[in-house]
Amino acid sequence: MFTQRANKIFQEVINKYHIINTVDQNFVNPYDKNAQLIEHLLYRKCWIDTVQWHYEDIIRDPNIDPVAALKLKRQIDASNQDRTDTVEYIDSYFLDKYKHVEVKKNAKINTESPAWGVDRLSILALKIFHMDEEANRADASPEYRLKCKEKLDVLLEQRIDLSTAIDQLLEDIAQGEKYMKVYKQMKMYNDDEMNPVLRKK
Repeated sequence: MFTQRANKIFQEVINKYHIINTVDQNFVNPYDKNAQLIEHLLYRKCWIDTVQWHYEDIIRDPNIDPVAALKLKRQIDASNQDRTDTVEYIDSYFLDKYKHVEVKKNAKINTESPAWGVDRLSILALKIFHMDEEANRADASPEYRLKCKEKLDVLLEQRIDLSTAIDQLLEDIAQGEKYMKVYKQMKMYNDDEMNPVLRKK
């Protein structure tokens, strides 16, 4: 199953990041772009999400220096753009993979593309990792740990359901029961011409 492979890669990324556990560490993708394209994209996608997760922690520090906060906001904006671009690369992979499938006349379209489901699955892996940390925090109260354990159980169930839904969607596409139609995000605020503030510069 596709999601079994994806979830394994996401866990690999998260474990790798937390060895050094800093947003400034070097990124090295162990999967060859030419030989293992989807693995390469999945690894990159989860790395972006993992770094951004920690950006979001840092920027919520009430004592953060305003200049540092502005710099970090720019990094988060760039990360969001990188995340969106990578999702679109993953969808391009699926479009190419299923391009020869004969779509049935009664085929239906899904509310989201496969890659946006993968996007949620990657972020869910991070929620599970960090909720597990909280559920086992030695300096937290038993009540707090129990609440986190209950939330963790829900997240684990959610991963099973989301993984199943993504795999079913890909199978439906492969059988021509559903078809892919991908719309580029067309973000306007990063565009020098479309953003009126940037256009004035």
